[in-house]
Amino acid sequence: MPATPESLFAALAKLGVAVETVEHPAVFTVEESKRLRGELPGAHVKNLFVKDKKGRLFLISALEDTVIDLKKVHELIGGSGRVSFGSADLLMDVLGVTPGSVTPLAAINDTQGRATVVLDARLMEHERINVHPLVNTMTTGLSHEGLLRFLQSTGHEPLVVEIGTARQEEPA
Repeated sequence: MPATPESLFAALAKLGVAVETVEHPAVFTVEESKRLRGELPGAHVKNLFVKDKKGRLFLISALEDTVIDLKKVHELIGGSGRVSFGSADLLMDVLGVTPGSVTPLAAINDTQGRATVVLDARLMEHERINVHPLVNTMTTGLSHEGLLRFLQSTGHEPLVVEIGTARQEEPA
């Protein structure tokens, strides 16, 4: 049985990780999140659940404006050949979340250590990071140190690498 937001919050509290959570309508894309979040401070994240040619799984978390080249990202994360998106069934089986709710906090459900957690270096430059707490109807802010402490407590020592570059705004 996957963790619930409540059991996740209890695990974070036990580690001494302070969080601030806001509820909102379900969001499935970065664009929807931008419209709903208002003035929520901190870095906002996009997450990819991918697998390589040998079936190794990766949970990639980066700043929402990061351009990630799926043809080359395997070179940065230690994958074997190009990556492709993991199926919804595999996502639920390994991380206990549904599409739209992918989050580095889902590492709590990967008790077998099947997925490598990858954090973008630009993301980790921010003091506060905003992620879904296993559901896409809430956003939880926590410190980058708290995120690292939590991931390590789940047995996931994250790989921190520069995943991509910021998306450039189109000139008007």
